[in-house]
Amino acid sequence: MQNTYVLIMAGGSGTRFWPYSREDRPKQFLDIMGVGQSLLQLTVDRFKKICNEDQIFLATNEKYKPIVKEQCPQLSDDQILFEPARRNTGPCIAYAAYKIGKIDPDANLIIAASDHIIMKEEKFY
Repeated sequence: MQNTYVLIMAGGSGTRFWPYSREDRPKQFLDIMGVGQSLLQLTVDRFKKICNEDQIFLATNEKYKPIVKEQCPQLSDDQILFEPARRNTGPCIAYAAYKIGKIDPDANLIIAASDHIIMKEEKFY
């Protein structure tokens, strides 16, 4: 699908999965499943089957830049959107829609959380 883009929201601070998840390493960056990949990495891989890798975008907080670059080196700097301020889901989506809309005004945008566990991927697709 040439106009399909994915926004993965990965700005959470990790407070709901404490003590395993901490603000400096929230749950989206952890290998919760014990498979050698974080929830974020599993999410990025899942969406490679739906659109081109260069159409996957990530919205996160600036302080997570080093860990995002470590875990997702395939994403360019342009694909990583740093939220100007933490304002929850709505503003995050609006900001990303604006940025992606400038790239492709005909974009269809899929919004996904970075920390969902999806066991039956074929049903998901």
